[in-house]
Amino acid sequence: MSTARPPMTAGSLLRAYVGSQPAAVAVMAGLLVFSIGLEIAEPRIAAHFIESVQLGRAESTLVGIAGVFLAVAVTRQAARIVSAYASERVSWTATNAAREDLTAHVLSLDLTFHESRPPGELIERIDGDVNQVAEFFSSLILHIAGNVLLVLGILIALATLDWRVGLTFTAVTILSYLALSRIAGIAGLKWEDDREQSARFFGYVGEATLATEDLRSSGATGYAMARFHRHLRAWLPVKVRAEGWGSAIWVVLSIAFTAGTAIAFGYGGVFYRDGVVSLAGVYLIVAYAAMLNTPMEVLRHQVQTLQQAMAATRRIAELFAHRSSLADGTATIPSGPLSVRFDQVSFGYGQEDPGDESESMVMREVSFDVPAGTTLGLVGRTGAGKTTIASLLFRLYDAGRGQVLVGGVDVREAALASLRSRIGFVPQDVQIFDATLRENLTFFDERADDRRLLEILDVLELRPWLEGLPDGLSSRISPGTLSAGQAQLIALARVFLTDPGLVVLDEPSSRLDPVTEAQVERALDRMLAGRTAIVIAHRLDTIRRTDQVIVLDTGAIAERGATAGLLADPGSRLARLYQVGKVLT
Repeated sequence: MSTARPPMTAGSLLRAYVGSQPAAVAVMAGLLVFSIGLEIAEPRIAAHFIESVQLGRAESTLVGIAGVFLAVAVTRQAARIVSAYASERVSWTATNAAREDLTAHVLSLDLTFHESRPPGELIERIDGDVNQVAEFFSSLILHIAGNVLLVLGILIALATLDWRVGLTFTAVTILSYLALSRIAGIAGLKWEDDREQSARFFGYVGEATLATEDLRSSGATGYAMARFHRHLRAWLPVKVRAEGWGSAIWVVLSIAFTAGTAIAFGYGGVFYRDGVVSLAGVYLIVAYAAMLNTPMEVLRHQVQTLQQAMAATRRIAELFAHRSSLADGTATIPSGPLSVRFDQVSFGYGQEDPGDESESMVMREVSFDVPAGTTLGLVGRTGAGKTTIASLLFRLYDAGRGQVLVGGVDVREAALASLRSRIGFVPQDVQIFDATLRENLTFFDERADDRRLLEILDVLELRPWLEGLPDGLSSRISPGTLSAGQAQLIALARVFLTDPGLVVLDEPSSRLDPVTEAQVERALDRMLAGRTAIVIAHRLDTIRRTDQVIVLDTGAIAERGATAGLLADPGSRLARLYQVGKVLT
């Protein structure tokens, strides 16, 4: 991963990512200056040819001049090609580092940030905006910087012919540049609006794509397409305004081109009539004036591209500016089975004031202890706070008030990497990647030992399934190739591999057939031996394996005690729920 410090401006983007390639930049800059020098020299060679023809020099001399002109032109093009290659290489090296840093930064942000933005918007920012910045890197270094140098070289060459010509074209160029800058500033804001609309559109597309099954089964495809068209209609006027201001740049430069050509012919005619310059001198005035058109036209196109890139740069800087509300700690979670303690914990999603007691609170003054090596069951209706407890343990959020301690360490003081490496999580919905079985088991950690993986698969009774795969651990799997039971067993294998001291189970067997469920139950028995466990129970049969149980109701503890004792007490809430066979979801 790149170690560049997250940049905040276009200038710091260049320093952080392009500045790390000084040798490549130096080669590229040298080739660029060399090719510009050759380009400015070409009209001089042509003018010398004209003078030689007028003076009636030998044919061999004329052929030699033509050969030199050809050699210079070929060398210039070769230098341009190599310079362009070097520029693109610098650009994409820098861009890939920026994309990597931005992705790592986004993944480090807390869930509050991610819950406020659809995945499609973040993809458009990380990929779309960074691609625009790739144009920024290469365009600024090669096209814009190169053509600015070319314009300066041409103006100097015109000034050497006659100071009046040089002064006039310098004034025309400066006026054109000022007009261009003014319009480009307005256009840049319009392009920033365009990029924002683009992110919203792709954010919606990503959201709708993920919901394809629900949309089709509910007959809501028409509604989804209507929203699709509303996004496009909202984008259209923004795009038109951006393109319109971009086209205004072309109008300004077209006027400048026409004025420059007229001035060149006027100066050439008057100076030739008055004997100030020769025919070759007239050619140089007209040729250099025409040459100004090319870099200015390139600048017009590149400035428009640069407007979009600068808008993307500001959006990237804005994303880099976001900071996780979860400050990393330094304490290390101890080894072995971990105790858990909630001490007067209150929490609300989106809560800004720790003392907030509003309706948004989903947990109020919750306290309980789980001794190391024991098992706690959590039951309660949807919204009772079961998932919130798991989220606070992993420190996906911070408690508004109170303390959450794991292994005697306040999770706020613990290093996040240490905390999360010591807690294992077995979810209902397992994320399977389109990758090899080994990569799915290890989460792409190449340091994992295959022998350890095979031992874990033996414990989980998955060796027969593994032997049926064509390439063993190297077999490629995907979400559609596994049953729900196999996916759950892979989730258990992931937890086994990390050897945590605390395991959180979100009813991993709730949607399995009886045979697979029995296999998962046997695997769970092996996993929980010698570890602390918290089981989020949706089916009351699951809590029989726990030592104690907590019944949650609207963010508070309604009942707690030893599981066996509460089940044996007909007056307990847990027993009543169990007797009626109520399934809590």
